[in-house]
Amino acid sequence: MMHQLKRHPFAVCAWFRHSLVLTYAFPEAILRPLLPPGLELDTYENLGFVAIALVQTEKLRPAMMPTWLGQRFILTGYRIFTRYRTKENRVLRGLRILRSDTNRRLMAMAGNFLTHYNYRLASVQWRESSDRLDINVSTPHVEADLEFTAFLKNDTAPLPVESPFPDHRRARLFAGPLPFTFDYEPETHSIILIEGEREKWHPKPINVDVRRATFFDQSAFKKARPVLANAFIVSGIPYRWKRGVREPLPNLPK
Repeated sequence: MMHQLKRHPFAVCAWFRHSLVLTYAFPEAILRPLLPPGLELDTYENLGFVAIALVQTEKLRPAMMPTWLGQRFILTGYRIFTRYRTKENRVLRGLRILRSDTNRRLMAMAGNFLTHYNYRLASVQWRESSDRLDINVSTPHVEADLEFTAFLKNDTAPLPVESPFPDHRRARLFAGPLPFTFDYEPETHSIILIEGEREKWHPKPINVDVRRATFFDQSAFKKARPVLANAFIVSGIPYRWKRGVREPLPNLPK
């Protein structure tokens, strides 16, 4: 019964003051074992990608509730770029959540009750000026500490030096968020599809100085060095998530 509550049972609205995404490239073999049944790795030139998303969220609430009841918080999420083939043979691009951190206890509790997003409570320092953002995320056991600076003034920021992408157009395909987020429900061997709706989503490339990202210190990533592939920001964006839809997978495991 509890797993049914985690299917994103109602639509949710929010306002993104800022959404930053840092995307890291890894060899395909590193990321494939992290995916559940039904999902395939979304790749480019034999590489898979993990995005670190930082979202300064305001007015988050069930879509049927008034704006003044909305919650304000900061989210840090770790997601793999994936693809899913539906029963109708449509191929959808989306994200598979590995971990989420937030600076609000209420959001961590509600998020774990209504989603599979694996929320943890973290301490977040977010310092904003006219030309930069300084962000420091501290987690209880240093599993997902993050410290970096984003420089906002340069409208023509180049791609990171080691980026595998030839240009910003190709890099934006792995900038996130993608139209869908995918959850796996082991109790029913199903994929839960959550579709996002957004307006005026034009990611701007930025320069970043990443000094610490301990999520990639865990054993799953040890055999490869994470390579920063792109960094983008969008600001002042309304966002909406539709109610989750369950799609059973074929070939139930024995």
